[in-house]
Amino acid sequence: MTQQPFELPHFYMPYPARLNPHVDEARAHSTEWARDMGMLEGSGIWEQADLDAHDYGLLCAYTHPDCDGPALSLITDWYVWVFFFDDHFLEIFKRTQDRAGGKAYLDRLPLFMPMDLSTPMPEPQNPVEAGLADLWTRTVPSMSADWRRRFAVATEHLLNESLWELSNINEGRIANPVEYIEMRRKVGGAPWSAGLVEYATAEVPPSVAGSRPLRVLMETFSDGVHLRNDLFSYQREVEDEGELSNGVLVLETFFGCTTQEAADTVNDVLTSRLHQFEHTALTEVPALALEQGLAPDEVTAVAKYTQGLQDWQSGGHEWHMRSSRYMNARARASKPWQVPTGPGTSAADVGALLASAGAERLRAYTHVPYQKVGPSRLPDFSMPFQLALSPHLEGARHRLTDWVNAMGILQEGVWDEDKLAAYDLPLCSAGIDPDATAEALDLSSQWLAWGTYGDDYYPLVFGHRRDLAAARLTTERLSACMPVDGEEAAVPVNAMERGLTDLWARTTAGMTPDQRRTLKAAIDVMTESWVWELSNQLQNRIPDPVDYLEMRRATFGADLTMSLCRMGHGAAVPPQVYRSGPVRSLENAAVDYACLLNDVFSYQKEIEYEGEIHNAILVVQNFFGIDYPTALGVVHDLMTQRMQQFEHVAAHELPLVYEDFGLSEEAREAMGNYVLDLQNWMAGILNWHREVDRYKADYLARRAHGFLPDRPPAVPVG
Repeated sequence: MTQQPFELPHFYMPYPARLNPHVDEARAHSTEWARDMGMLEGSGIWEQADLDAHDYGLLCAYTHPDCDGPALSLITDWYVWVFFFDDHFLEIFKRTQDRAGGKAYLDRLPLFMPMDLSTPMPEPQNPVEAGLADLWTRTVPSMSADWRRRFAVATEHLLNESLWELSNINEGRIANPVEYIEMRRKVGGAPWSAGLVEYATAEVPPSVAGSRPLRVLMETFSDGVHLRNDLFSYQREVEDEGELSNGVLVLETFFGCTTQEAADTVNDVLTSRLHQFEHTALTEVPALALEQGLAPDEVTAVAKYTQGLQDWQSGGHEWHMRSSRYMNARARASKPWQVPTGPGTSAADVGALLASAGAERLRAYTHVPYQKVGPSRLPDFSMPFQLALSPHLEGARHRLTDWVNAMGILQEGVWDEDKLAAYDLPLCSAGIDPDATAEALDLSSQWLAWGTYGDDYYPLVFGHRRDLAAARLTTERLSACMPVDGEEAAVPVNAMERGLTDLWARTTAGMTPDQRRTLKAAIDVMTESWVWELSNQLQNRIPDPVDYLEMRRATFGADLTMSLCRMGHGAAVPPQVYRSGPVRSLENAAVDYACLLNDVFSYQKEIEYEGEIHNAILVVQNFFGIDYPTALGVVHDLMTQRMQQFEHVAAHELPLVYEDFGLSEEAREAMGNYVLDLQNWMAGILNWHREVDRYKADYLARRAHGFLPDRPPAVPVG
């Protein structure tokens, strides 16, 4: 027998797996269906014995325990199709490293998912196309147009991101951990599985389908499913298939540790994501239902969907324990609250497991704020791009002081002129956009000042007052300061509202309603993320590492920055290019570098003087139970790899995007300038952090002690 590369860890799984009574019906139906679609004998991919051994009927019966027989059969057909696609793409394109053929193959598949079923489909040319055409026709009539759109997008991501995996195999490249989590959600298909959970349980109301709580439920569900699969499939994928897209391999490479240590760490991340799922389901989802005024049937639908995701987790785990597709020898009993029996097991194993899970969950809430940590330690940052500064910098400094005074920012007790000078935000703008006109540099500096002021204001005012309701009302009113299509704007009553009203009017004067809508959404994401930080602050809860990094992009204002940057390049670049995986990967790598850079510089300011919990170094310390220098090393390594990923995408993946979309020379030049803008953005932000007093130990000792403004915020009530 082949030796296992590691021992499977104890899994956190507190919910019992339940088996749908229609399992045999689904097995029989899916076998005949697969044969009718040409997936079995003669396909060159599967024989009957392969399908029987994989037992997708059992998978779906465990993951959808409550639906009726016909629904279970249809869902099982979908899973037969998606696993056949995975093996088919592997054999035909991954093993042969045929990217061009793989792209042509994938480009046809959306033709078999029309939003309107009266739209004719082409004639299927292979079992994957035949299966998709049949399944789409049988599934979508019972679902809304909103669900069709979301499910089609998830399916296209599942299919198209296989090219990313293929490109990595061609290059022999192993992803960094952040990149891997993001791409695995698309390649792994769990968002697609969440769509089928809706089909089996209840459709999520469109009014909340795109909200943070529902998104986090889906993403934590996805991460749990994928990381569990990585543990069980490491031997088959990495050792047999030469696959590089596996979480255990990613962490093994990133940390330079043993396979067993990497597997244990993957399981720790898996457990953390399940804890995040539970936290979101029990705190954020109920609050969302109240805020949105969901009707009783809509609340019931969300509850059924949440239960369905939970059933999928426990059922998927049980299937992995049984399927011949995976490494599951010597796997430890997964049934909750049940003492395992047999050699080497005891009640102590269960006790240790529960104690460990409880300790991990509790640790996030036990941070002691305001601990002395000393000056922030600054490593040797990787910065391959040259700094350039705008010649209009000095004038922008004086004009920014005039603007913040006019808006009333210095009269609310949070900032004064000494702080404004110490923060020197025009220096940041001058490095971000060295070619800006004086007017453009002023506008950029003012946006930075407004965003930085809001980021300081929320925790200081609302956090110390523990006033989440006022923070939510403030956030709603800020959104109302940004009219999109001629509607009446809110009358500003405080400095943040006056500043945003002024900036919005000047920035959007020449924009179309769609461009305004995009920019408004980016600002809403940032201000709503400040409320998320405040909620964690009130709970004294250090966030989950994955959730932290993804929300950090929002608190940093990344979407706002990117929206303004893209608009500066006109309409030469089609919107679908900006939505493509490589461009989003490029942007996220740049933003993560800047966010982590800020966390490194602001560690003393936030931990020692502000009692803050939203800092990547603290998140890493808490998650791994390590000290400051060790956690700094992890964060610095991740920064370095994000920079390397930025360079890799720009050099190797963007040219493929240009070819795939057939971009004109004008569009290619615009994209080249966009990459240059992002390079300037990172170099300018690093220079600003190095030069300003805001993060320096002597300035912090003089000015950063916590204080409260002498009056409550000016927020209308009612």
